[in-house]
Amino acid sequence: MTTVGELKDQLWRELALKAELGINGVAISGEALELIQPGVKAQEQVHCLFEMDFEIHTTELPSHFQLPHGLTVPFRWNPKSTYRIDLIGERTVLIHGNEVLADVEFQPRPKFYGAKTSDGIEMSNIGAHYAQRHLFIVYSNECSYKEKGEDCLFCNINYTRDVYGAERPFWKNAKQIGETAAQAYRFGEIDHLTVSGGIIPERRELDYYLDVAESIQRHTGLDDFNGTATVAAPLDLRNIDRFKESGYRTTAMNIEIWDKGIYNAICPGKARGSGGWEHWVKALEYAAKVFGHGRVRSNIVAGIEPKKSTVAGLEYLASKGVVGTATVWCPNPGSELEGHRSPEPGWYLDLAHKQVAIWKKNGFSYQQIYDCHASSDSLQHDIWRIEDELLPVFAETKRLVAAE
Repeated sequence: MTTVGELKDQLWRELALKAELGINGVAISGEALELIQPGVKAQEQVHCLFEMDFEIHTTELPSHFQLPHGLTVPFRWNPKSTYRIDLIGERTVLIHGNEVLADVEFQPRPKFYGAKTSDGIEMSNIGAHYAQRHLFIVYSNECSYKEKGEDCLFCNINYTRDVYGAERPFWKNAKQIGETAAQAYRFGEIDHLTVSGGIIPERRELDYYLDVAESIQRHTGLDDFNGTATVAAPLDLRNIDRFKESGYRTTAMNIEIWDKGIYNAICPGKARGSGGWEHWVKALEYAAKVFGHGRVRSNIVAGIEPKKSTVAGLEYLASKGVVGTATVWCPNPGSELEGHRSPEPGWYLDLAHKQVAIWKKNGFSYQQIYDCHASSDSLQHDIWRIEDELLPVFAETKRLVAAE
């Protein structure tokens, strides 16, 4: 009989494996793809913002899979990876070299993916189903920084649009989004949604988000639809109040880099076109007062600047009531930093542990962390769920131990 302590040991090992797969990616055999059938049986990738695989592809690939104890791993295809998913009989297994590490399960295709909007667009092209019951809606896969040659150097949003743009509508209107959100809620497949996209002119962004909130409320019948508005820091801070008044529970403004000098070099568009680093921080502090403690998020792309700087940013943001996050940096194809290397998996695990400690020290609840994220499959979320025994596998283990 496995004890809770033994289960935690197994989960920490599983988390280390997840970190390896996030940094190094995973290959998959044609036989495994034929069995799981992404886009038919298994949930397929939707290139709504970024290409997160190591190489572009025309083959339909799965979005994510689960390890034996319930940790969710985003599928990052790397045909050169030493990790691969293959078949043993009818089992899909993760293999490293010649060693079978674990059986893995792929997420079934969401029910709402097969539905269509009233104007005939497949809902999978309007909103992507992210791990842990999140709906991620991207209004448009464009960023206006491209026009001035000022894309963030780690970002491949415009490249992804150029490569995969024919897959889905260039611009999703408010009605399509409202209908898709309503269907996902109706099927009981989501508890939270995020609206996001590239940088567009401020007034256009504000009007659009207000229209989307109204449409979601009308189609779902929910005044509080647990939505996050992911926006650029507005030059007119009063616009933040309008996002809150329109019905969004949380907001996100991603600063990307904490070190000011590195920020100016890596994020030229944000440094020159959105008020700069100082204004971005000011907007986050203001948003925390409007939305409340733990209801505002800002992400740092971890691994580009020194860890010490990232931790300093996470600590400062948390002290102001802002949930700072630090995601794994993927040197995406088509970005200016393509071909660079992320730090080692252990680097990210250490940072994730520090991040969870900062969250807890500053009084954030897990529900707040859940609500303000676009997805809850990060290393940090897993650490919190392991530490506080929130994963479903804990309840089952405790039940079996009690019955013994």
